[in-house]
Amino acid sequence: MIDKVKITVVGAGYVGMSLGVLFAQQNDVVVHDIDKQRVQKINNNESTIFDKQIETFLSEKQLSLTATDDKAKAYKDANFIIIATPTSFDEDSHAFDTSVVDSVIEDALMANHDALVVIKSTIPVGHTEYLQKKYSTDRIIFSPEFLREGSALKDNLFPTRIIIGGDSEQSKEFANLLIAGSEIKNISPMFMTSGEAEAVKLFSNTFLAMRIAFFNEMDSFAMANNLQTKDIIEGVRLDPRIGEGYDNPSFGYGGYCLPKDTKQLLANYKSIPQNLIEAIISSNQSRKDFLAERILGHNINIIGFYRLVMKTKSDNYRSSSIIDIMQRLKNKGKEIIIYEPLLEDQIDFQGFRVFADLDEFKKTAELIVTNRMSQELVGVESKLFTRDIFGEN
Repeated sequence: MIDKVKITVVGAGYVGMSLGVLFAQQNDVVVHDIDKQRVQKINNNESTIFDKQIETFLSEKQLSLTATDDKAKAYKDANFIIIATPTSFDEDSHAFDTSVVDSVIEDALMANHDALVVIKSTIPVGHTEYLQKKYSTDRIIFSPEFLREGSALKDNLFPTRIIIGGDSEQSKEFANLLIAGSEIKNISPMFMTSGEAEAVKLFSNTFLAMRIAFFNEMDSFAMANNLQTKDIIEGVRLDPRIGEGYDNPSFGYGGYCLPKDTKQLLANYKSIPQNLIEAIISSNQSRKDFLAERILGHNINIIGFYRLVMKTKSDNYRSSSIIDIMQRLKNKGKEIIIYEPLLEDQIDFQGFRVFADLDEFKKTAELIVTNRMSQELVGVESKLFTRDIFGEN
């Protein structure tokens, strides 16, 4: 194994930033991103994402970590090139838009004839094999990540599993790099085909979405029948086969991964019979419809939404179910106002009025809707609408 491995990470989001810091403990890491502000942040030892542990590592540890927007410089001498660029679901083609991932891989293969290209971006089942055949190479593999927003580095330091879609010597070396950077040294990586590794990623996230949808529908049932959701959930999860986790009711699943991954998995089924996967997706829409109707039942005109982010310790409101509920209420003629510190420089968000001052927001809103409770809402409990039963994400 090379003493000082040179690793290039393409993309400085949750996946790329956490992996860059993880590997930079023992290796030379270059992060490549087209966003010059992100590049500058990394070179100033600042995180591009909200993650306390990453911030701590950057300020306290000796890391060999730099960033550049020059792709030729980034790829040139790398032993491993990790693709961590985002993929989004294209509603027209009913599949992931992999164009950015594909473009980066083509550039990497042309610029470097030896490096192993590791896809960490979420892609359709079969896409890695397609790329291997297209470029007649075995230097492309898929290795799924399983990270939570706000604790991305922690999840790499204490991985639940390391899955590698390939079994070459370079693939095994990459697995060893992940283990060396983590705090768990006795973990055994799983080696499988790229298609199987791609399926692990999509089925894992779809199962989590299913669990969220299940407990949300349980909460809808309890609300409709004037039952205590908390008692039902606590009774159900005492069964060790069910257990705890992902059972705190919410406004629906959202964020970077679950909405698009469930849709991609459904698209992968094509002619394969299924009922459950499609039901998970439709259940999420039904939940938002149900809660919007409940909020409308308060007969309030000015409805305030406290935070657009789905959970605490997050700076992401992409594909947030909260925004979908806001839109439903707006379509019914309600005035919607927002308090979201991430929008501090804006007075408008998608046609909704944004308040910079929390006190003014609380005074103006006749009803305050929040997906998760916060100490900042103490004192206005009589105005609150939330389904946060356990005070956790």
